[in-house]
Amino acid sequence: MKTTDRKQRIARIITLVFTFIVVPLVILLLTLVLPASADTAKHYTDLKLAPAPAIKVPDYSRFELKNGMVVYLMEDHELPLVSGTALIRTGDRFEPGSKVGLAGLTGAVMRSGGTQSHSPDELNQILEQRAASIESGIGSTSGSASFDTLSEDLSEVFNLFAEVIQQPAFAPEKFNLAKLQTQGGIARRNDDPNGITGREFEKLLYGDKSPYARVVEYATIETISRDDLIGFYQQYFRPSNLLLGIVGDFDSKTMRSQIESKFGIWNPTLQTPKSDLPNVAQANQSGIFFVDQPLLTQSYIQMGHLGGQLNSPDYPALSVMNAVLSGFGGRLFNEVRSRQGLAYSVYASWSPQYDFPGVFVAGGQTRSDATVPFIKSVLGELEKVRTQPIATRELAFAKDSVLNSFIFNFQDPSQTLSRLLRYEYFGYPKDFIFQYRKAIEATSIADIQRVAKTYLQPNKIVTLVVGNQKEIQPTLASLGQKVTAIDITIPQPKQL
Repeated sequence: MKTTDRKQRIARIITLVFTFIVVPLVILLLTLVLPASADTAKHYTDLKLAPAPAIKVPDYSRFELKNGMVVYLMEDHELPLVSGTALIRTGDRFEPGSKVGLAGLTGAVMRSGGTQSHSPDELNQILEQRAASIESGIGSTSGSASFDTLSEDLSEVFNLFAEVIQQPAFAPEKFNLAKLQTQGGIARRNDDPNGITGREFEKLLYGDKSPYARVVEYATIETISRDDLIGFYQQYFRPSNLLLGIVGDFDSKTMRSQIESKFGIWNPTLQTPKSDLPNVAQANQSGIFFVDQPLLTQSYIQMGHLGGQLNSPDYPALSVMNAVLSGFGGRLFNEVRSRQGLAYSVYASWSPQYDFPGVFVAGGQTRSDATVPFIKSVLGELEKVRTQPIATRELAFAKDSVLNSFIFNFQDPSQTLSRLLRYEYFGYPKDFIFQYRKAIEATSIADIQRVAKTYLQPNKIVTLVVGNQKEIQPTLASLGQKVTAIDITIPQPKQL
C-alpha cells in the first residue's frame, strides 16, 4: 500500500478520535466551567452528589474449540477498532536456572522474528501500512500475544496474528539482536536507584535463586541458543494452553468462524509436560541490608516481608488496612511526610499475587540524614495499626477510597474482558471483583485490627536501604540489628 494510503488511514483514525472523544469532552468542559448566574456558590460540605451509576458488565460469549482453546468475544461498536489478547500458560518461572532470560527472549523473538510465511520486514511493513500492531511477550506467570487494528483490516491482521502464534520463524538475526539488547539492559541495570531497590528487595525476600527474584546475567544469556527458544515455544504454545479474548467492532458469528478456521486445525504433536509451581519461602527472616551508592543525596528504602494471594478471604480487609496506612490522607503520609517532614515520598502496599505469595512492602525516599528516623517512624505506624483500633472516620475514609475507585475498573469493555481472561487463567470465579467489593463494604474496625495483627509481622521485616553510607547519620547500626552490605557489581561476560 502506498504511503499516501497509510497517511489517509491514520488521518481517519485521528478524525474518529476527535469526533467521538475530543469534541464531546470539550462540550462537557464548557458546560462545567460556564457560570450559572442564578446559582450561589456553595461550600463543598453542602454539595449533594448523585450516586454513581450502576455498573453494567458488557455482554460477551465464551466457547471452547475442539482442540481445547478457550475463546471470549465481546462486541463494542463505539469505534471501528478491534483488539485481541491471548494468554498462554507459561512464564519465566518455568525456565531453567542456567538459562534465565530464555522465556523473555522467546516471547520477544516470536514477534520480531517474523513467521514462516512473512519475514520480519514484511510483517512490519504490512502492519505499518494499516496502522495496526501485533505484540508478544512472556512474563513471570504467563505469556501473551495481542493485536490492534481497524475493523476494516480485521481479517488480514487476525490472520497474521494467528501466524505469529502458530508459526513463528525465530529469525536468527532477530534472535541475535534480542540477545544484544538484553545484554545492554544488564549493563544499565544499576543506573536507576529505584530499580536497584526493587530488584534487591525481591532477592532478599524470595531468595536470589527463586524464579520470582532471579535476574538475567551475561552468563545465562550466553548459554541460550535459537534451538532453546524453539524448544521452549514448542513446550508451552499449544491450543489447550491458550485463552483468547477479542473486543471491538466485529460480528461475533463471523469472528467465531474465522477463529475456528485459523485455530481449529492447530494440533501440535508434542505433549506438554506438567509444570509444578515453584515453592516459595521467605529467604531472610529479618535484618538490615545496605547498598552503598556514594553519588546519591537521598536514601531509597523498602521494608517488609512475604504476603499472600488475592484469593485470601482476608484480602478485602487488608486492602482497607492498606488505605488506612497509605495514600493521600493515610497515616504514613500525614505523619511521616507532612507532620515530621521525613520523606519526599512514603507508602505501604499489601501486594498479593494470583497464585503465589506476594509481598507486603513499606518504604519511600528521604534525605540521607533522615534515613534512620524515617525507618523508625514507618515501623512505629505499622505497630500502631497492629495494636490499636483505628478511628471510625479512618475506616470510613479508607473504605470510601477503595470503593470510589471501583468504577475505574469498568471504564471500557476491554478491562472487563482482560479481567475475565485472568480469572479463568488463574482459576478465579468470574464475579471475583464483585465479591471483593461486597467484602470491602462489610469490613469493620475489628476486621482491620485482626488482619493487621495477623498479617503484619514485625519479627519478619527485612529492611533495605540504597544510599550514601557516609551521609547516613545516625548510622543504620543504631537501629540495633546487624547491617549487611550487598554487592551489586554486575558479573562481566568471559569475553567482551
